[in-house]
Amino acid sequence: MSAPDRLLAQRERYAPVFHALGDATRLSLLARLSDGAPCSIAKLTEDTKLTRQAVTKHLKVLEQARLVRSARQGRESRFAFNPEPIDAVRGYLDLVSRQWDAALDRLRRFVER
Repeated sequence: MSAPDRLLAQRERYAPVFHALGDATRLSLLARLSDGAPCSIAKLTEDTKLTRQAVTKHLKVLEQARLVRSARQGRESRFAFNPEPIDAVRGYLDLVSRQWDAALDRLRRFVER
C-alpha cells in the first residue's frame, strides 16, 4: 500500500475519534472521566445542565469512537476513559506533520533556487 493510501486509510479509521472530540460537551465528559475513576450517568450529570438522555447520547458517540468503555455494575453502567484512540491519533497527526514539514521544505528549496 502506498503512503497516500495508508494515510487515507488512517484518516478514515480515525474520523470517528475526531468527530467525537469535535464537540465541547463530549470533551467535557472526557475531562470528567480522565481522572481514571469510572462514573455512572447520574454522576456525570451532577453539577451540569445536561439531562441523562443527553449524556447517554454523547457517551454513545464516545463509545463508538472507543474513547470510553462501559461496564455494567448492578443496575448502572459505569463509563471509563480509554486513552488508546488518542495515542493512535497522535501517531497519525505526527505522520501528517512530517509530511507537511517535508512539503514545506521542498517549497522552500524551490523558492530559494
